[in-house]
Amino acid sequence: MDMPPKASGNRIYLIAGAIAAVLIAGFALSVPHLRDAALPPASTAAAASATPVVYLHDAYKKGTHTISGKVLAADPCVAVTASASVLPGASSSTPATILVGLDMPPDTGICLAEPATTTFSVTASAGSDATLAASINGTDASTTEY
Repeated sequence: MDMPPKASGNRIYLIAGAIAAVLIAGFALSVPHLRDAALPPASTAAAASATPVVYLHDAYKKGTHTISGKVLAADPCVAVTASASVLPGASSSTPATILVGLDMPPDTGICLAEPATTTFSVTASAGSDATLAASINGTDASTTEY
């Protein structure tokens, strides 16, 4: 029985060591590091303090306003409850205002933390010259027609 030369045994150890080094380096590079974690956007605080925008569309027919709208919610699981109330004008020459009140309590369940557009629809009886206003959770919101 012939013994293999000593040099071929060393070659096996060198190859095994090289494979182990590649695996260890690959693992070290693929593991996420704390410095790689996404930082919250700097505009989050500014967006939270900005006045929210409610997009409204008013269809008037025979004394009834059908108001449909959309608003950006914190995530798709936020339930929006809409109501409409008619506020009389300050004087007889001032038109009434239809206040669209949106109740958007924060979602407490597990949900995708991405903003989502939510739609709603309400009706109110008022004159054809009535103006629209909106509030979210009791805070005035700016309105845009769409």
